[in-house]
Amino acid sequence: MQQQLNEVFHWIENNQQTAIRLLKRLVQEDSTRMQEFKGQAVIIEKCRELGLELDIWEIGEETMCHPLFHSDRKDFSENPNVVATLKGSGGGKSLIVNSHIDVVPVGNMDDWQYEPFSGKIMDGKLYGRGATDMKGGTVALLYVLEALKECGIHLKGDVIFQSVIEEESGGSGTLAAVVRGYKADGALIPEPTNLKIFPKLQGSLWFRINVFGKSAHAGTRYEGVNAIEKSMKVINMLQQLETKRNETITDPLYKNIKIPVPINVGKFYSGKWPSSVPDLAIIEGRLGVKPDETIDEAMAELQSSLNELIVEDEWFQEKPPKLEWFGARWLPSTIAADHPLLTTVAESYQSIIGQKAIIEASPWATDGGMLYHAGGIPVVVFGPGITKLAHDSDEYILLEDIITAAKIIAKTVIHWCEISEK
Repeated sequence: MQQQLNEVFHWIENNQQTAIRLLKRLVQEDSTRMQEFKGQAVIIEKCRELGLELDIWEIGEETMCHPLFHSDRKDFSENPNVVATLKGSGGGKSLIVNSHIDVVPVGNMDDWQYEPFSGKIMDGKLYGRGATDMKGGTVALLYVLEALKECGIHLKGDVIFQSVIEEESGGSGTLAAVVRGYKADGALIPEPTNLKIFPKLQGSLWFRINVFGKSAHAGTRYEGVNAIEKSMKVINMLQQLETKRNETITDPLYKNIKIPVPINVGKFYSGKWPSSVPDLAIIEGRLGVKPDETIDEAMAELQSSLNELIVEDEWFQEKPPKLEWFGARWLPSTIAADHPLLTTVAESYQSIIGQKAIIEASPWATDGGMLYHAGGIPVVVFGPGITKLAHDSDEYILLEDIITAAKIIAKTVIHWCEISEK
């Protein structure tokens, strides 16, 4: 086996421009929400070139009726999921390698040094929206499959490559793949982990709190109740709840994460006229969910804290704030410290890098929770890319990290699925 591994590593080292060209093409495609087809076209072309068994389909009612489907999107037409399978000979463990093609919006263009979809290469870095989250990881996966093909490596277990839509909006693409029947003995997701290994994944969901006031003329504002001012009490409650929830987390895998499960206020809007007291303020945010709790438990804790605030405030007793849950929802997951998939990734890392891998809990949610809860599939997250650059302006990835990740993933795949003598 070592000789075959060395051949794969040698091919990966000597064909780096193959991976770089593919990543540049992918980043140059604006695959933001509702535009995912642009990136998927590149993926489909590459998978056909590799001779993989392709399945291309649009998300439909069978997924939208699933109890784990939570999305504000109802139209998935012309933006397909793509699954490409490297079939094994049989007798080995199967592995899903899952990536998402969708990227978040670019934000303020003035904050970008380089055009967001340029794929600019400078000083060993490739810049652009999605470079690190997570088209770099996607390319690492396809690079591994190409290396196996070019080196004539045949596996016992299937390798199921998934390029899904909607990860950034709640995981509908990965849910659709599970509903379609794609399951495996394990799954690897190459999100940008700084080449760390994440066996624990937090969940998250979006909330909306409507805070009510009483209209009045600004000249006699004391006749009204300012919804913006009242919402400040709600935001303070959210901050206190965040502190309370995180104080209960003692898992050492979180020791380097400043806030393991944040509560983030992402949107706030109120008022229609500067000379009027606003009678409604709307807070929208994201509630982090611990790996070892359910979505329902996290929801109940936020509702309980809001109820306590209502009891303390005379105006809120008359006009209680209304909590709603909407849009995206990511499920938490965890894998045992001695699970064979985790140890396989960790051992592969150590053999390539020459030192033990850093194993931490994930600071954000991924599609791993969907694979775990919908498909019963154990998941490890490991990949190239700098965690803090995800969703940021001037997003980039270190090209050498893609090559390093590809070697580690290649060894993981070969050990997990096993080489076939056929």
